[in-house]
Amino acid sequence: MIKHKDHFHGSDLETIERVYGIKKEDITSFSANVNPLGISPALRQTLAQRIDAISSYPDREYASLRKCIADYTGADFENIIVGNGSTELISLFIQAEHPKKALILGPTYSEYEREISLSGGGALYYPLREDAGFALDTADFIAHLKDDIDLLVLCNPNNPTSSSITNKSMRMILDACMEHGIYVMVDETYVEFADNMEQIDAASLTNYYNNLVILRGTSKFFAAPGLRLGYAITGNKDLIKTINTRKNPWTIHSLAAIAGEIMFQDKEYIQKTKTLISTERRRMFELFDAHKDFKAYKPSANFMLVKILREDLTSHDLFDRAIREGMLIRDCSTFPFLENRFIRFCFMQPEMNDRLAECLFR
Repeated sequence: MIKHKDHFHGSDLETIERVYGIKKEDITSFSANVNPLGISPALRQTLAQRIDAISSYPDREYASLRKCIADYTGADFENIIVGNGSTELISLFIQAEHPKKALILGPTYSEYEREISLSGGGALYYPLREDAGFALDTADFIAHLKDDIDLLVLCNPNNPTSSSITNKSMRMILDACMEHGIYVMVDETYVEFADNMEQIDAASLTNYYNNLVILRGTSKFFAAPGLRLGYAITGNKDLIKTINTRKNPWTIHSLAAIAGEIMFQDKEYIQKTKTLISTERRRMFELFDAHKDFKAYKPSANFMLVKILREDLTSHDLFDRAIREGMLIRDCSTFPFLENRFIRFCFMQPEMNDRLAECLFR
């Protein structure tokens, strides 16, 4: 049995291999939240043919890539910044804004607080309530926005709760933040998985709010975490100039830029992904929602948060049980406001989802 301090990220397969003696090739990661279809078939078929691109520097402006992203998102070409994964862009944005006090909607991804701390700022959390199904009470949230807050950080859909904020609520939040002089960073890493993406995708709002930046990447939906390709969308021209001034040139290598163009245009792959996740999300939620030992929280993203109701079981127990059968789930006890009664897992192919359910229901 691992100890609480032995926390594993979905990418820590080498460490798990060493601790448990299980070959990483034999582990199915339900923790990394990566598209189970793997990379785009169009990318697999054509990228090797473009290998000569590494013989020259990429375009410093990444114009062709940014135009593809603009077409894909519906955003203005001039409002797009590309970077070495969304993690680099989170860091650059926080360095540029240099917030003294930030408010983070939690529980959520720990990198936000870490980057704020590294820049010399402090962070407070507004906790999503379990008794509300981790859905945001917009009116109450807005009441907590004050003039001394510089930055608001939202993950939408949120990780690990898989809950989401609609554009209607987001507009109310942005309006309140404008009044208080608060900049808003929205991480939309998982938005493409959502059935109601058109209701929560905030990219279009960057045309109306200059206190908003949207962050996305290709690690999850396009199953390409090793590509390290991310992008940001903002209508704030001063912020774009500041980030581009701070950003190292050529942070995206030639093949990654080409890969992005190919992936964003693979419409068949995009639709297959949406169909698979939508079907399995609904099926797995209904399966866990009906089980007496678990409480499932309705998911918007490609993963689901589940509470363990059995008194004799903890998140550590189920992590251990699953990994010994070659399946890696997320023990959520290290997230703010979640104790050792919560687990998170993403949706894979149907047969693997059935295998995980059988393991956890035992």
